[in-house]
Amino acid sequence: MRPVNRIVPKLPVKAMLTYQVSTPLSSHFRPATCQEVRCLYYAFGWQTLVDESTELGQKQAHYIRHLSERHYTEARNEVGLTIFMFPAGQTCFRPHHASLEREEIFSRFHGDYRGQIGQITRLRPGDWVDDFAEHQERLAHAIEMG
Repeated sequence: MRPVNRIVPKLPVKAMLTYQVSTPLSSHFRPATCQEVRCLYYAFGWQTLVDESTELGQKQAHYIRHLSERHYTEARNEVGLTIFMFPAGQTCFRPHHASLEREEIFSRFHGDYRGQIGQITRLRPGDWVDDFAEHQERLAHAIEMG
């Protein structure tokens, strides 16, 4: 995951107000199969390179050979890594999720990424838009006033 590049705010956390739209994995998605999400690994197969000279690589190779219940062939490349080649038509190792098509959660809270102050307020989508717009207007007015 790439690190987030943020501008460091000049105001304290307590002076910030955050508007957020979210679709949490736990409430808005369900586990899905490779076929459902049209997984490219399922459709075309894939390769996994494993460095068996490391403890992690030994554990990965053991899992693939003895516990994964997947079909594969294996070879070694020119630098000694093990290449496990998995043909198409079998589930990959990645977890997949399908949307439950639930409405997003619109919320507002005092604070920002540095910390949250108080409770999160959930809003209806239209109210969230209005509240956000009014907040932007208040900020613009404060900037104009100096």
